[in-house]
Amino acid sequence: MTRSTLIACATALLLTLVTAPTAAADGGKRHDGSLVLVGGGLKDDNKQVYGEIINRAGGATARIGVITAASVPESQDPDAADSELCSNSKCNGAYYAGLFKSHGAADAQWIPIDLDHVANADDATVVRQVNSMSGFFFGGGDQSRYLTTLLNGPAHKDTKVLAAIRAKLRAGAVVSGSSAGAQIAAGKDMVTGGESYEGLRDGSSPGYFDDPTVLGYEPEGGFGFLRSGLIDTHSGAYGREGRAIRLAADTGNDRVYALEENTALVVEHPGSTRERVRVLGPRGVAVLDLRRARGTDGTEAGTWSVSGVRYSYLTDGDRYAPRTWLALPAPGKRPLLPRSTAPVPANGDVFYSVANPDGVPYSFLDTARALAATRAQRTAAATTYEDGPRFTVTFDKAPGFVAWGKDAAAPQTLTGVGIRITSE
Repeated sequence: MTRSTLIACATALLLTLVTAPTAAADGGKRHDGSLVLVGGGLKDDNKQVYGEIINRAGGATARIGVITAASVPESQDPDAADSELCSNSKCNGAYYAGLFKSHGAADAQWIPIDLDHVANADDATVVRQVNSMSGFFFGGGDQSRYLTTLLNGPAHKDTKVLAAIRAKLRAGAVVSGSSAGAQIAAGKDMVTGGESYEGLRDGSSPGYFDDPTVLGYEPEGGFGFLRSGLIDTHSGAYGREGRAIRLAADTGNDRVYALEENTALVVEHPGSTRERVRVLGPRGVAVLDLRRARGTDGTEAGTWSVSGVRYSYLTDGDRYAPRTWLALPAPGKRPLLPRSTAPVPANGDVFYSVANPDGVPYSFLDTARALAATRAQRTAAATTYEDGPRFTVTFDKAPGFVAWGKDAAAPQTLTGVGIRITSE
């Protein structure tokens, strides 16, 4: 049997496993709603993503509730009176409501909850407003503000508004969000901040920190809409792959969805045995698989290392089944055999350091794709910009690795790249 025949057979099996519904094993609970989670940077003209949210909310009859409690409130915005410069919860809520209407929603309304209106999260009138909606959008900002306003802060208990949104999701509504609005959908160990290099060097710490270099996380998590993996956002644009791997390893999580900007992870039946996902948009979503990861304890700063991580990068139209850990590239993409004999370009800033004025975003992905495109190498190494210590990331065409694309010379989707991180 030829390699192409083997891949064709494997693809057919993946199609069956990813798309076929599984027998219910969740006590018969309904999980008819869906999530549309964007890694930040959602552009106003992204018809794919806005259209997806609106269609799932009822199309021409869609009513979208916009929650922007992650933004600063009016009282903290020095430009609150200027409609052109304002960047507060109310202003941002009106902005997104206008966008949803411009993309075809029948109605879109700001849900008036923020740090100035915390009590509204338990107000009967606001609950009725929520119950009149068929979909929801959580805006970006600081996800800790969502904890304060909708989860009663340290109590980590649903307010009446969040309970109503949760019930609407179970009954079939769509819940969407971008940046912090996607991050808050996470379950336990939700990331609260941090950079990749310092995260690898120092490890993670529970809590929220004013220092942006500290890799922090909230052990009790966010809203828990998506529990099949950790969530990270702005991943390639901010070089966050390193922090995602370190946090998952530290907290015992075996999967991360690393979302890219202006691109959505669409989740069907979240929280059920039928959960499945699809990627929608111009960039992608990385899935980090740590089931076989082995790391050192990293007790001494800068000595941590990990091996056995698998990295897959899914692009527009690709599907993934969390229960079976299987990815199915979109129709029209086919397995690629590398043609280039060029070496993988050197990469001395694999996590796009904020300290490097000449850094390049999506550096981690660039090295992975360059390795996939060449037959001259089976492994490639890239390093951090910082050298105190310097970390090396080794990419490997591990058993099961496949590159996929529509153009024979340009890998788009990657599945099963081996990742090892060491320090020196």
